[in-house]
Amino acid sequence: MANIPKRVAERLAATIKRFQPVLADARKRDVGEADTVTIIKDMLADVFGYDKYAEVTSEYAIRGTYCDLATRIDGILQALIEVKAIGLDLKDAHVKQAVDYAANQGAEWVLLTNGLRWRVYRVVFAKPIDHELVVDIDFCALNPRSDADLELLYLWCKEGWVRSVLGEYHNQRQALSRFFVGAMLQTDPVLEVVRRELRRVSPDVRIDVEQIRAVLVDEVIKREVLDGEKADEARKKIARSAAKALRAAAQRKDEKAAIEPAETGESISE
Repeated sequence: MANIPKRVAERLAATIKRFQPVLADARKRDVGEADTVTIIKDMLADVFGYDKYAEVTSEYAIRGTYCDLATRIDGILQALIEVKAIGLDLKDAHVKQAVDYAANQGAEWVLLTNGLRWRVYRVVFAKPIDHELVVDIDFCALNPRSDADLELLYLWCKEGWVRSVLGEYHNQRQALSRFFVGAMLQTDPVLEVVRRELRRVSPDVRIDVEQIRAVLVDEVIKREVLDGEKADEARKKIARSAAKALRAAAQRKDEKAAIEPAETGESISE
């Protein structure tokens, strides 16, 4: 993750200590959604660094309905926030409406929280619209002395937004997801390496890439990793990356070929 500025780290550590008892007391009193929203707005300002009056909007209107809160930076919508009462356990169904709202506005991020749990989702612009959980924070379990805990909070901080750390964190998680690893294992370069190592172990056995691919797909990799939109997207992204690398290599080759005759011509004329 990105390094946290010292002043932000100090603010996060201090506000963890300050808000943990506030949340514990609110949970004990079983406060309702309206009071939970008040706490969330204070946390967005004091913990996460947003301007409560200029960058946090209440009751964000979308097509005649409302989402509890939204954050804006420089006037641009960053995320929609769905707040539930602190005593209510968060469920995936709670975030669906906010995800639909976000998709209508072109926003990529949604936060679902009851104050105790903070769940950050990325909107997947597919058909139908989907979402994936990227960050799940239990605020009252955070340790203000833990760098890892502070880094998790920093993902949602205004300072982190400006530096795009949440997007980078998501990209890293995606690159290491089972779908991307599963798709990568099926690529020809990886299969060639496996083939080479298998031949090293069994030099008398004839093995080709397609045989290895079939074993991976049919017997090694779980079916859930191979099928579905996430698996398809992983394969497409890897294919796009490979095509881009090939184009770059071809361009370098063409540029080198163009330079060499020119240099040869200069030496002859001399």
